[in-house]
Amino acid sequence: MVDGMTKQAQGVDVDLPGKPTSASRTTLSHIMTGSDTNLLGTVHGGVIMKLVDDAAGAVAGRHSEGPAVTASMDEMAFLEPVRVGDLVHVKAQVNWTGRSSMEVGVRVLAERWNESTPATQVGSAYLVFAAVDADGKPRTVPPVIPETERDKRRYQEAEIRRTHRLARRRAIKELRARRAAEGPEEL
Repeated sequence: MVDGMTKQAQGVDVDLPGKPTSASRTTLSHIMTGSDTNLLGTVHGGVIMKLVDDAAGAVAGRHSEGPAVTASMDEMAFLEPVRVGDLVHVKAQVNWTGRSSMEVGVRVLAERWNESTPATQVGSAYLVFAAVDADGKPRTVPPVIPETERDKRRYQEAEIRRTHRLARRRAIKELRARRAAEGPEEL
């Protein structure tokens, strides 16, 4: 238990050995080219989102030791534009695990390919992945073991995001049920 509920109370198989955050952490790097640009001449956000999903998927698959699919993207922030010629580094790690789901945190950094200047953070995202078996059914994932104070903070923040995500889903479901009881909506 890091904080809040124990893994057993969350329905997690506590007999599965945990894996440290560093076990599946990865970095994907890519040089941006002219084919990656949007109408403004900067790299299209969708290109960055695909890199984010690719890196997060690799991390989720590594942590769960098998297939994992994107269940949701909690947040994607674009902080600075990415330009043609930028070397983009997408760094991802598992922040939190449930029974079959994992939150993966992603940082996007960019640096000029031909300069020795420090990389700048240009984006960040949080994605939720579900581990699935060959039939597409949820399967149990190992608990993540935060190693550093930063990892522990990320774990706690992930639990807050999960709580908000579940509360939002419940509220929307209740609202839809009330509206359905009132009868069909007019256009």
